Amino acid sequence: MPYLFGGLVLLNAITLGYYLFAQQPTITQSLQIAQAEITRPLPFTNSAKLLPPPIGSKD
Repeated sequence: MPYLFGGLVLLNAITLGYYLFAQQPTITQSLQIAQAEITRPLPFTNSAKLLPPPIGSKD
């Protein structure tokens, strides 16, 4: 029984190492779209101009 447990632990470590280090991730269509949206510059609007004047001002 200890050999079975040790073998499963070793197999698990080998599998984890493969998926973490050896296998290269694939780039999907949704990932490409998300990366393009992240790198695209965002339009800036100064929202401070749209605020109403403070209460009590004579503007």
